[in-house]
Amino acid sequence: MVSVGTIIWLSSELMFFAALFAAYFTIRSVSPELWAQNTGLLNIPFASVNTTILVLSSLTCQLGVFAAERGQVGRRGSLFDVRGWGLREWFILTYFMGAIFIAGQVTEYVTLVQEDVTISSSAYGSMFYLTTGFHGLHVTGGLVAFLLVLGRTYIARRFTHEQAVSAIVVSYYWHFVDVVWIGLFATIYLIK
Repeated sequence: MVSVGTIIWLSSELMFFAALFAAYFTIRSVSPELWAQNTGLLNIPFASVNTTILVLSSLTCQLGVFAAERGQVGRRGSLFDVRGWGLREWFILTYFMGAIFIAGQVTEYVTLVQEDVTISSSAYGSMFYLTTGFHGLHVTGGLVAFLLVLGRTYIARRFTHEQAVSAIVVSYYWHFVDVVWIGLFATIYLIK
């Protein structure tokens, strides 16, 4: 039931982001010169690296899910032997990759604010910060979820089916956030 409920909730989140995409394209269509002027300020190589980190975090998250499905909560063997990693190690790595992504977004925001692109400076600024900001809040929510799942694995005496389901549900959310970012990245950074 938790998985079904999560999928239904993610469907409503999809509608929320669809509305943001619709607003973005609508406002962009009525002021293309504003978009041409401001998209030149975006650091596409930096954003590409940041995007790659987030997308790869989906892989590490899924490797953690595979470990949870095997019932392997912790690593077997050396920390440097990733073949023996369990749920904890993969989710900790995923957490750090997500945190690096957020730090990259903050860095980009600081740079754009210095270029006088703010939420109140123009329609472009409003749409850029609304779409990427709401996505950033969702990534932050995912980071909190990883901490909760990890905390449960350290507190519990043994790894249970419910904990594995929690890890799986968090992975659904994380993959959703990654897919939304791929759409946002293509829309904001690549489409001219």
